[in-house]
Amino acid sequence: MQNIFKFDKLNFLTAGMPLRTGKGSYPEAFDIIEEMGLDGLELEFVHGVRMNPETREKVKTIRAEKNLVLTAHAPFYINLNSKEEDKVEASAARIVETAAVAGEVGAFSITFHAAYYMGKDKDTVFNQVKTQIVNINKIIAKENINLWIRPETTGKPTQWGDLDEIINLSKEFENVLPCIDFSHLHARSAGEYNTYNEFSQIFEKLGKKLGDYAINNFHGHLAGIDYGAKGEKKHLNLEESDMNYKDLLKVMKEFGVKGALVCESPNIENDAALLKQYYQTL
Repeated sequence: MQNIFKFDKLNFLTAGMPLRTGKGSYPEAFDIIEEMGLDGLELEFVHGVRMNPETREKVKTIRAEKNLVLTAHAPFYINLNSKEEDKVEASAARIVETAAVAGEVGAFSITFHAAYYMGKDKDTVFNQVKTQIVNINKIIAKENINLWIRPETTGKPTQWGDLDEIINLSKEFENVLPCIDFSHLHARSAGEYNTYNEFSQIFEKLGKKLGDYAINNFHGHLAGIDYGAKGEKKHLNLEESDMNYKDLLKVMKEFGVKGALVCESPNIENDAALLKQYYQTL
């Protein structure tokens, strides 16, 4: 894909507006982002893609003025492998709606939890998700939307989206890359993906399977995480978890990762600042 975004560094984003925004709006949120020395935020369309035209224009203008980095998370009500066709169609529509708004305001990437296995084998689900991404791409191409479409690595074994599945899907499309949620990988595997060597293997695999552009146009998530045998339970603050963020950041620095790392901790802006400050010491 001809990407209109060129990154020269790793940017640190909050997942949604900083908590201290309170009941304020995006202008206040962006002021806080700037004051804290952070680089942008992920638009969180958790329960639906809702942003009126006036707000879109404000976000677009301020993003450009402040040179902020934006990504977007599609609603959680997505399952491209639902047994009910109307739910599949609604899921695809939510991804398209997210892409349309995100593209309008100047986001470089959108992400989503693509599917559940629903008792089906991995190959069947892969092909179903692939078919739906083909359909989604036809629509966004007609609308001239130019951004990365990113299925996210998921936090439970019942959810489609382990690292290899996401990478293999990305190989099929010019405009698809992974959103690597490191906390989800850690939780999904019940404690793996949390050492220097394991983090290195993730980026080695990205570079080998997808090429340098996957590392130079990165979009990832990080938070503390509580997990068990069935995977993810809930997000935690970094210092209240076993998430080895320091070694992860060391690896990202060594691999020269550029793009966006979105902090999804409950205390989003504080942990985002913690991550950026530690990264800058490396």
